[in-house]
Amino acid sequence: EAVVPTQENPEAPVRVVAKDIGLDVAVVNPVSTDIEVLDNELTKGAVHYPTSAPLGINGTVLLFGHSSYLPVVYHQYYKTFDGIQNLKTGQIVSVYSGTTEYRYAITGVRVADSTDDNNNQIPLLSDSKYLVLVTCDSFASKAHRFVVTAEYKGAFAAD
Repeated sequence: EAVVPTQENPEAPVRVVAKDIGLDVAVVNPVSTDIEVLDNELTKGAVHYPTSAPLGINGTVLLFGHSSYLPVVYHQYYKTFDGIQNLKTGQIVSVYSGTTEYRYAITGVRVADSTDDNNNQIPLLSDSKYLVLVTCDSFASKAHRFVVTAEYKGAFAAD
């Protein structure tokens, strides 16, 4: 059942799902942008960047998580965003609050190059509702990372 989010009712994301790649992980919502805090939060799942938009209002919801392509990984959180580079344009990513499923359609996937500061920037657009997923080794790391962009398609009562 479709619901209409209001600008007055922003919500925190608690889960992100991309069925096409088997992604289904918890989202944590730290209030600090301190790198040590963010790196610690990455051990719990995907992280909603504190200064990015909440769900339900115009702006960009920025979620980041570890990815590792080692065959054996001791801590599963290192695989939080494994495979996001395999998402295809038009596929749906759902971000859930406690009550609502917010659906976004993929618009692009790119590699942020660590040597190009212009390409390493992630614009937080605010003219509509957007979602950006980013992989990283550490929030402070300048390594290559995948950046997935998506645009809002609708909100539905969560199952």
